[in-house]
Amino acid sequence: MNKALWRLLAVLFAFSIVAAACGSDDGDDADDAPAATQASSSDDGDDMSDDMAEAVSIEYWLWDGNQQPYYEQCAADFEAANSGIDIEITQFGWGDYWTNVTAGFASGSGPDVFTDHLARYPEFVASDVLVPLNDFVERDNVDTSIYFPGLAELWVDNHGNRYGLPKDFDTIALVMNSAHIADAGVTADDFAAAEWNPDDGGSFGELIRKLSVDANGNSGDSPDFDPSNVEVYGLGLEGNFGAFGQTTFSAFAGSTGFEFLDVNPFGDSANYDDPRLAATIDWFARMIEAGYVVPIEDVESLGGTTVFQNGSAAVMADGSWKIGTYTGADTPFDVEFAPLPAGPSGSRASMFNGLADSINKNSEHPEEAWLWVKHLASPACQNIIGEGAVVFPAIPSAAEIAIAAHEGNGVDVTAFTVHVDDGTTFLFPITDSASQVEAIVGPAMQEILRGQADAAERLAQVAGEVNAVLGS
Repeated sequence: MNKALWRLLAVLFAFSIVAAACGSDDGDDADDAPAATQASSSDDGDDMSDDMAEAVSIEYWLWDGNQQPYYEQCAADFEAANSGIDIEITQFGWGDYWTNVTAGFASGSGPDVFTDHLARYPEFVASDVLVPLNDFVERDNVDTSIYFPGLAELWVDNHGNRYGLPKDFDTIALVMNSAHIADAGVTADDFAAAEWNPDDGGSFGELIRKLSVDANGNSGDSPDFDPSNVEVYGLGLEGNFGAFGQTTFSAFAGSTGFEFLDVNPFGDSANYDDPRLAATIDWFARMIEAGYVVPIEDVESLGGTTVFQNGSAAVMADGSWKIGTYTGADTPFDVEFAPLPAGPSGSRASMFNGLADSINKNSEHPEEAWLWVKHLASPACQNIIGEGAVVFPAIPSAAEIAIAAHEGNGVDVTAFTVHVDDGTTFLFPITDSASQVEAIVGPAMQEILRGQADAAERLAQVAGEVNAVLGS
């Protein structure tokens, strides 16, 4: 096993992406189909399958069980057009998923095709375990311009090699307990118009204080509020902060003008010593101490989603892949969505992430694996995903199908799509050392949120370590 893969295995268990890491943080949308999408054409794919003595089985892994039924439909359509290829779909939970994928690389096995994440693929590339798609894309004249702008480029490394075609995209917005905000006399429009700053929290901070309620019924803006005995926190946290804070601090820091990397993707230095980041994290720490934000200990022990669903938090930021979670039967109350607050930069901000499917170099059937990847990234499959209204597909027309499906279910998702419409997104930081960055920054964030370290001092300490890793 090469040294790079050993390193990847060593850091795997120290790495955790927020949200989103995601029940399913995904990519963007596109307009037209690739010129030679196998599942929607009946030429070379069917001819190839006729020549096969027996069916080829392609193993496909994903982590989001909510999407699985729709990808099974994509597989059925693909198999109907390619009778010589069988698609076997396996779903794992987030943690087990990456453990099993990486173990497969190490043992020379694993799935032929798997759902990949922007925070993971650069390290897989460095470990030489993925198949570059350049030759396939060029041979089949696949049009990568059909996806939302910027999504396809995210899967091209700094050597020009492509390792995925976009399948979906995600943004972040606020999810609110309708009963809690109504009881406090607050509306979704109040949040949509809110502004935030790290000094006093702005009008957003006022709303969060107003929504906080102690066990005696005192709201957070009352002098009698008891921060040691809180019944409902104004703001919940979807997950721990970590290095990237996709669903927690990233939008707030981004609204100050903060950027994670000097160049994204694949920058060789980060900006963890930026005073704007320190001020943002310090605001969260002060809000936790004041009893307005859920303590990090509760998030770690119960899970941020559970804290919200049991009514202990009135509002929280989360990803678009969780819309179904909050509007479904598992959430015992009505919810509303609102855009993130505008920050000191003058606008709101949302991390923009996208998933793609990659091919394992261990696959014995790379040609068939490519045909499946090509189908997954085509309108034929992404339209089906859009109809499922689980995520926003990477093709704009398919994303419109998802938006319409949500509307048909009585769910307004414009709080998530407004960031794409008004250009207030920023890219998930992409680096080939994400695991090491997480291992360095994650513990520091936890110390700050627990009141054990000063934000500016602690982040300045880790900044040098991070840059040493990125520049090595």
